[in-house]
Amino acid sequence: MKALVLKEKNQLAIMDMAIRETFGPDDVRIKMHTIGICGSDVHYYTHGKIGNFIVKEPMILGHEASGTIIEVGKNVKRLKAGDRVCMEPGVPDLRSRATMEGMYNLDPAVVFWATPPYHGCLRETVVHPAMFTFKLPDNVSYAEGAMVEPLSVGLQAVKKANIKPGDVALVTGCGTIGILTGLAALAGGCSKVIITDVIDPKLNIAAGYGMLPVNIKKQNLQKVVDEVTGGWGVDAIFEASGNEGAIATIFRPLCPGGKVIFIGMPVNPVPVDIVAAQAKEARIETVFRYANLYPRALALMGSGKIDVKPLVTDRYKFADAIKAYDYAAKPEPRTVKIVIEM
Repeated sequence: MKALVLKEKNQLAIMDMAIRETFGPDDVRIKMHTIGICGSDVHYYTHGKIGNFIVKEPMILGHEASGTIIEVGKNVKRLKAGDRVCMEPGVPDLRSRATMEGMYNLDPAVVFWATPPYHGCLRETVVHPAMFTFKLPDNVSYAEGAMVEPLSVGLQAVKKANIKPGDVALVTGCGTIGILTGLAALAGGCSKVIITDVIDPKLNIAAGYGMLPVNIKKQNLQKVVDEVTGGWGVDAIFEASGNEGAIATIFRPLCPGGKVIFIGMPVNPVPVDIVAAQAKEARIETVFRYANLYPRALALMGSGKIDVKPLVTDRYKFADAIKAYDYAAKPEPRTVKIVIEM
């Protein structure tokens, strides 16, 4: 079938690709409709790796996706042909210890779309387990369905932070993950969310959601935090940029006993100021994908509590997928989420 293939670093091709897939009684076959471009996809394209995840052979990109079911296995009762769905891209070993303990995202044997050595979903059809496939509410579009994946990352971060009603949070990085984490924090009970970046158009989008934007090139972040919290500091910091400079000073705006949740994935190892963390007895959490959060993300979107439509800023047809990735590597400041429509 036709697929967008990363042949090697900086080399993409739309080509026919033979995909070996077994269709079992608990599976569904899905005609792809909309696939989002994630920062990890772009990193694989431009760097050929993220940390220890290294592209060593041609790989189909894409893992944020929605589509329409065209076939169901004989054991599948919850879904049917014609259903509009989104798909959780990571499938664990259901017998593994990590899965049994409720942390299937940490299963070493997880098969995750577009993570070496596994192919992604930027292709005509996919076969996927029904238990990791979720029907879209009628009022949620295909493009919004492709946003369930990054929203689940934000929900995982907020879950790790144990947000309490009235907490004040800081999000560093105003990309897709940063904005969605801010929305998840507000939905989870935060009274205020401060969000930082250096790109005003993105900060303006976050401001439209009720977040307090701070351009750290033009404003003093610590002064803003002090004004909002009366000098105490924020209760939780969500680091969503993966930027070395942001990580170097991440504990400064934190209140004593506060939490820092690392979401962004730096391309290379970065230093962390442990003494600064100890001085505040900061609690540190990390996020690697998500577990059991797709239903919650869909519930929030379907109810209108979280509206992701303004974040889909650019749409490309599959025939122009290479152009889409070239643009994603050097986007305009206004761009948040780029999607490809099959």
